[in-house]
Amino acid sequence: MKAFLQHKALVSLLVTVTLALGLSGCKFNGAYDLPLPGGVVSKGDSVPLTAQFTDALNVVPRTAVMLDDVPVGQVTQIDRKGWNAQVQMRVRKDLDLPENITLDVRQTSLLGEKYIAIVRPTEPTGKLQANAFIPISDTGRNPEVEEVLGALSMVLGSGGVGQLRTISVELNKAFDGRTENVRSAFTELNRTVATLNDQRDDIVSALEAVDSLSSQLVRERDTIGNAFNAMAPAVRTLNQQHDAMVRMLKALDRLGVVGTRVINATKEDLLATLNHLGPALAALADAKGDMAKGIAMMVSYPFPKEAANIAQGDFANAEFFIDANLEEWIKDPDHAPNIIGMLCSLFQTPPDQCPGGYASNASPRLKSLPPVSAALNNPVLGANGSRTDPAHPQEQGLTSLLGGAK
Repeated sequence: MKAFLQHKALVSLLVTVTLALGLSGCKFNGAYDLPLPGGVVSKGDSVPLTAQFTDALNVVPRTAVMLDDVPVGQVTQIDRKGWNAQVQMRVRKDLDLPENITLDVRQTSLLGEKYIAIVRPTEPTGKLQANAFIPISDTGRNPEVEEVLGALSMVLGSGGVGQLRTISVELNKAFDGRTENVRSAFTELNRTVATLNDQRDDIVSALEAVDSLSSQLVRERDTIGNAFNAMAPAVRTLNQQHDAMVRMLKALDRLGVVGTRVINATKEDLLATLNHLGPALAALADAKGDMAKGIAMMVSYPFPKEAANIAQGDFANAEFFIDANLEEWIKDPDHAPNIIGMLCSLFQTPPDQCPGGYASNASPRLKSLPPVSAALNNPVLGANGSRTDPAHPQEQGLTSLLGGAK
């Protein structure tokens, strides 16, 4: 009996020590630490992820993580970070997810359990790595059932639902018999909106230009203010001259009436004069090159303007080329031209120094241009007293012309 009691005491001591050691080396977190059959992932074939949510209501450890409504992981831990919830989870490492995924807290049904849904982006970039962090900007949640019911209750109870019927009735009355007009108005509105949409770049450019102009005006505010201040004396002067300006405007009005009457009375004559000027102006336009040369020659007649460069003091050397028909002179010596007399007249040589004197039709000094018709009618022949005068037959002929006289 004594040995049995000793054995029983030893077993009790061993059980007590074993329980103490077990409780001191492990931590039990309740039902969340109990393994579940058919686990989605194991630690060996999964990667950890961390995400922040503004609201993770009813999300607990072992909450499912789904991709396309298929479980691919589970939540392992939830912590509070300030006013947000930081959720740690593990997902299968063979999913090949991009780095720009988003996470949503959703519900399997109206009263079902919560789960975290992985949403693939429309334009995936990169690859999601182990221990990746999904920021709060890429997470969200669906509205709760109580939130939907509360909003619906507010709309139905204290909202304007009762006024919808009044609005509908009034719209029916307004559109009754005006269907075509309303349809046309909506068509025009649609066309206007489409036109504005097509011109949105121009509208934006115009608004930017207005903004730039406004900025410029703000920068030049002092200058504009000074300009307006400087305008005050001018405005006062205009105000003082008000009566004179009114009289001037009335006089201009009378002038306009008289001018209109004169123009109407002389319109046909004026048009005829303008028509007659047309050919003359056309001829002047056609002769514009020759006219300029002729005017330049008239200024220095009878010599070209280049002759001033060859005169040295009171004398100048000259060389003349005379195209003479000797046959005609020999046949009729009386009508041979008085070349010497013409040259003396041209160079303004005094009569007592010119052999034979001037030609009768040559003026000692050329004060003005002779008329063209008079120049054409005067014969280029010597007059009485010239070397071709019949009274001096000894000085006629080729010898006198070529040999000159002393």
